[in-house]
Amino acid sequence: MAALKRVIELVETLYPLSYAEDWDHPGLVVGDLDRQVSTIAFAVDPTMEVIDQALACQADLLICHHPLLFRSVHAVSGLDVHGAMVSKLYRGGCGLWVGHTNADASHRGVGQAAADAFGLVDQRPLVPLPGLSQQGQPVGLGRLGRLPQALPLADFASRVAQALPANHMGVQVAGDLEAPVSTVVVLPGSGDSLFDEVRSCGADVYVTSDLRHHPATDAIEQARYEASLREGGDDAGSPARPALINTPHSAIEGLWLSYAMEDVPQAITAACGEGPEVIRLGLNTDPWDLSIPCIG
Repeated sequence: MAALKRVIELVETLYPLSYAEDWDHPGLVVGDLDRQVSTIAFAVDPTMEVIDQALACQADLLICHHPLLFRSVHAVSGLDVHGAMVSKLYRGGCGLWVGHTNADASHRGVGQAAADAFGLVDQRPLVPLPGLSQQGQPVGLGRLGRLPQALPLADFASRVAQALPANHMGVQVAGDLEAPVSTVVVLPGSGDSLFDEVRSCGADVYVTSDLRHHPATDAIEQARYEASLREGGDDAGSPARPALINTPHSAIEGLWLSYAMEDVPQAITAACGEGPEVIRLGLNTDPWDLSIPCIG
């Protein structure tokens, strides 16, 4: 077994904190650096139910994608839920480390895991981190790639839905459902801030999450307008692009856990001669419990 301090050092070679966005603060949230780590639990969100399951499994460390504390706090007492979570983790002897936008950007990170799950090849980051690479590969936010063989948009959307873990929300699609899809951008998490980057790369479809009504409407209307301007040109008859596929936020990011559960214990074993037991906490942590179609 290795001490938590050493385990975190190794985890952060896989998901360097320097890859995080300026506003983000991933890393170790809770933990006794001297505690020995023999069992690591993995989940997308550090909810109270996830923490309870991690403690029931006698995990020494919980690795999550989403931070417990998104914004600055001035107290972690039992007067609010976050303080209660911190207290429960400490009392249970379980550390909490989160890999957020640093894990998004990393090699075999959140973006690559989703793009691989959807069958993309010839991948590269949508927004590269200048001058940075892992294992000789560029790193950065989002993944731009292509399908080995073009698919109708509806068929590709079905592939996306089938690759995601079970959830109550499903996926939403905007675009010509019969249009062929070849070039794809994937950005797990909230992605409507990068429409300009997606449009400039000429992707056929953009797969992301949390698309709000007005940005999504503007994006698809702009795509249709640009397609209308191509009428009579060399690109006449081409569909509006990018089409949009909106996925449940935690579901798409949960695809990363299969890579993390391989890479983290391998890194620890290589450095320490012995690896931890790993456990995936298979909870659906997207917040919605029911989705009802509105049929009028």
